[in-house]
Amino acid sequence: MPLTATIVRLLLFFLLGPLVAVVAAEVPPIEKVKREIKQLQADKKYVEAAKAYEQLSWLYHQRYGYNKYTMDAYFNGLKNYSMAGDSLGYYNVHILIGNYYNQDYFMQTYAEKYLKQALAYFARTHNYPKVIECRLGIANIEEKKAPVSKTLIAQLRATEKMCILYKQPNFQAYALNLLADTYLRSKNPDSAQYFISRSLVLSKQLNVNWLIALNYFYAGIVNQFKNQHRLAIYNYQKSYALAEAEKNLSTLRELSRHMADSYSYLNDYENAYKISLKSLAFTNQFYYSQQTKSIRLQELDSQIKTLAVEKQLAEEQSSHQRIINTVLIGILFISALGVFALFFLRRQQKLIAHQQAVISQQQIRQLELKSLQAMIEGQEGERSRIARDLHDGLGIQLSRIKLFVEAHQDQLPLSVKDPLNQFLDEACTETRLISNNLRPYALSTFGLLPALEDLIQKLNLVNETSLVLEHYGDMPDLLDEASVMLYRVVQELLNNALKHAHAHTVNVQIVVNDEALLVSVDDDGRGGTFPDDAPGAPSKGNGISNIKSRIAYLGGQVMWQSTRETGTSVMISLPMQKLVKTSPMLA
Repeated sequence: MPLTATIVRLLLFFLLGPLVAVVAAEVPPIEKVKREIKQLQADKKYVEAAKAYEQLSWLYHQRYGYNKYTMDAYFNGLKNYSMAGDSLGYYNVHILIGNYYNQDYFMQTYAEKYLKQALAYFARTHNYPKVIECRLGIANIEEKKAPVSKTLIAQLRATEKMCILYKQPNFQAYALNLLADTYLRSKNPDSAQYFISRSLVLSKQLNVNWLIALNYFYAGIVNQFKNQHRLAIYNYQKSYALAEAEKNLSTLRELSRHMADSYSYLNDYENAYKISLKSLAFTNQFYYSQQTKSIRLQELDSQIKTLAVEKQLAEEQSSHQRIINTVLIGILFISALGVFALFFLRRQQKLIAHQQAVISQQQIRQLELKSLQAMIEGQEGERSRIARDLHDGLGIQLSRIKLFVEAHQDQLPLSVKDPLNQFLDEACTETRLISNNLRPYALSTFGLLPALEDLIQKLNLVNETSLVLEHYGDMPDLLDEASVMLYRVVQELLNNALKHAHAHTVNVQIVVNDEALLVSVDDDGRGGTFPDDAPGAPSKGNGISNIKSRIAYLGGQVMWQSTRETGTSVMISLPMQKLVKTSPMLA
């Protein structure tokens, strides 16, 4: 049986691994821990407060599963470890954040960043158990990438040897499990079965339920390879029971999908349908829940929180320095005054340097905007010129030739007259189409919405894909420049969908309100993954680059979401104040 295109690594299990050591006695309630944290911070016991935040993150996860409150607790733990100067605790939380982000496909880049930062610190301090943990977390991310790295198996084998050397049986069991998954992705089920067996024996000895469940899951996939579907279902059910006890949505989602496949092969379509509905429910619950979306925004907020932590540390250090300076002034006034003067001058120099840097960045941004404006105006100007030349030059010449032929058609033989008339009609039509595409008549005459309706109507005539335009709200008078750019963006998105998505339907929605203009282009075709410089944003191709540059010029934002199951969705948000024509104020 062919291996599923993407075997999702169920990283929540790995995250729970280090936390299994937490005593399973009665867990203190969340409110009690929050009161303890407040008291510890009041007493300036920052290390104890940071550890309490780690406990709070675990309690939130137990209650809500994958959620933003756990992430808030982790970042607050980072803040307290930083205030205490505890680098070990600080980078240990980096590992927790990296592993937690690894549950969400859209957060893989950030997960890898936190794990690599932690790896660099623990390698520098020769903390090899933590080095092993970081290496396994990074390997877990690497094996999801296609194609599978040729060096990944060698790296995992080296990590397993480190586990044996430094007596880390928990991580050794997990390393064996990662090796099994890597061989499964390489379509080598026999080698995968060998490492599954070793990992299962070791994880049972250690009584690590999350790893036992993971091994049963991979054992079921091996059974599917060998068409042993009843045995596969048996292993999936054992894994399902453990994952359900842990409330692990990512595990339950993948188990349900594979179990449904096995039921289908056994012609048990009733159970296959029931399990498929569960898989869909788990997928929607995980990827489209408000909690998951808020966590994706968490990393953006973390930069602001990091700056806030640094500012608070700087303020505290400045306060301590002032106290020391006061004491020094009482002992040696002249020397203290000199030190204070030097300190003040250095601070002023830094402030001046920072202001200069900010001014330089603003100037660079202004130059970029001017360059972008000149490029876009040049493109549209050249399009308009070519359209006019085609219409007023070549179009008129073709019309004159057609009139001349019609006037002298009696002098032409029938075998020449009919083909010649046909060729001239086709040339005139083609010239009009090219001229209209370069500078749509409906856009300059009637505005954006009629132009888009005309575009979609023409595309529907020549394509099997059904294109639908929906708009809500009253469209105000837009600037000509904004109308042209929006038209080009939608035109490029429609061309991409028709060319690459192989969709049945492409839906364009335009929503207008007083604050913003929202545009979405959704197709039900085959989705894909894009390399990005921001989450969900593709970067390759001139068409994509033109879209991003035009939306950036208008002060808006664009976001791509694409999966193989649901197709591709492009969402654009533009501030209305940069789009509308402003009327001069009456005196």
